[in-house]
Parts: sequence; C-alpha cells; structure tokens
Amino acid sequence: MTRLLIELKTRARLQLNTARRAEPASDLRLRHCLNQVARDVGFANWEHGSRVLGGQAVHGDDMGTFWHAPRCNSLLNLWFADHARAQAALAAERNMFLLPYRRQFIVASDDFIVALGLDPGEAAWSDAQRDLVGAYGTAAWLALGFQRLKAPRSTFAVSGSP
Repeated sequence: MTRLLIELKTRARLQLNTARRAEPASDLRLRHCLNQVARDVGFANWEHGSRVLGGQAVHGDDMGTFWHAPRCNSLLNLWFADHARAQAALAAERNMFLLPYRRQFIVASDDFIVALGLDPGEAAWSDAQRDLVGAYGTAAWLALGFQRLKAPRSTFAVSGSP
C-alpha cells in the first residue's frame, strides 16, 4: 500500500472518529468516509482513488481530477486527448508540465503547479521529466502525489459531506 493510500485511510478514520464523537448513534461507516476522502481529492469513489493512487491504473483509465485545482480554470494551458501529442507539446515547451485530467492530458506552466499547492522547482519534477503521465507509479510520481495530498484543501474541488 502506498503512502498516498495510507494518508487517505488515516483521513477517513479521523473523519469517522470525529463524526462518532459528535453523534454516537450515527450509522456512518468507514466505507462512507473512504468514499468521501477520495471524492475530496478528485476521485469518483474509494475504489477509483485506490486504483489510481495505488499505482494500478493503466493507460486510458480515468485518472480523476487529482492533478487539477479550481483556481487552474482561469489559467491558459494546453489540453490533449492523446498522450503522444501532449508529450510532443511538452518537448516543444521545455518549461511546462504534463499532467493527467480524467482521460485527457494538460500541458501547463509553473502557475498551474503553484495553483495545485506544489513547488515547480521540486526535484521530483526533474526526476519525473515534468511528465506525470509518463512517470506514473514511479518514486517521483509518488513523492509529488504525496505533496499534492498535503496541499491546502482549497486547492481541491471539495465535494459535500457524506
């Protein structure tokens, strides 16, 4: 199990404990909280988040909106339906970053990375060759993913409570 999944499970347990303290008779279960914390960081449900953050997704899978923030909507970036074209755009624009968004790909600037609550100068970006699609599942991807999880909650399109 990756650090990313351990972090989400910890959040779910904390959420459950807090809810049970507030309302001991609640029928809230851990599975409800797991689904909620996964939705909070850009996945449809726990299974979806577990598959992606656990490194089990395959090319063409929905990668969720984990690598996107609401404040990124106003930034100019390049969108692609094809990973090869996104990689070509990344190669042409040396100071950009390639990120997954559901089943699409974004080539974005430093401003986009900062809006995610991340540091574009972080060494893991270099290790990932600024391509989070090509680096999926690597140590660099996991390190950046953990930093993304630790980013301020406001950088995520947080859904409602269970």
